[in-house]
Amino acid sequence: MPKLNGKVAIVTGATGGIGAATAELFLREGARVVLVDLQPEPLQALAQRLGDGAAPFAADVADPVDTEKYVAEATRRFGGVDVLCANAGIEGAVRPLIDCTVEEFDRVLAVNVRGVWLGIKYAAPEMAKRGGGSIVITSSVAGLVGSRGLGPYVSSKHALIGLAKTAALELAPASVRVNTVNPGPIENRMMRSIEEHANPSDPSLVKTGFQNRIALGRYGTNEEIARLALFLASDDSSFCTGSVFVADGGFTAG
Repeated sequence: MPKLNGKVAIVTGATGGIGAATAELFLREGARVVLVDLQPEPLQALAQRLGDGAAPFAADVADPVDTEKYVAEATRRFGGVDVLCANAGIEGAVRPLIDCTVEEFDRVLAVNVRGVWLGIKYAAPEMAKRGGGSIVITSSVAGLVGSRGLGPYVSSKHALIGLAKTAALELAPASVRVNTVNPGPIENRMMRSIEEHANPSDPSLVKTGFQNRIALGRYGTNEEIARLALFLASDDSSFCTGSVFVADGGFTAG
């Protein structure tokens, strides 16, 4: 039987590499999925590619009105919410902390932290109405270690672990589980952006440097992270909450 048969899921950051792979896998496993991202055109294209059961909704996850609306859309269209994959995130500027502007720092935290908190705030009560659910938050290995030039991003991803642990304790009586997925470097747009900003003249050197720190010697794939998100979204992880699930090829093992 499909692992998410009859479930309703929301995936934020749906048009990104991990988000799209997660939405596609959730659909294959029987879920109906509300796809949330900022730009309507890529959302429409993704929904058309994924077919029946995928509903696009353009929203700024850092905006409380937009967040309340995308949760309401899941309830209106599919009858409720069982899974929130709070995946939307931005890397922000790649530069030393002291060179970041206030606006740059605030925007990263608004999307990456406030956006997740808002998703929890509005989705958790809908999950409680259905007897429980699962919230899967995309953090990062940057939530476990520091990284030069990525101060706002690292700060936001550390914050998500504390947010998840607190939410797990508070929502446990409603049978709502909360966990983080912490990917290492993944073959997608975000890593290309980080590589290019870190060394515009030769981004490949940055990638080589990251790969040399990964025990398995390669970047992960979007699909590998999606499979971990599926485990946490499904009843396979029914006794897992408040935990940090690392998928980094051994990046943090050394």
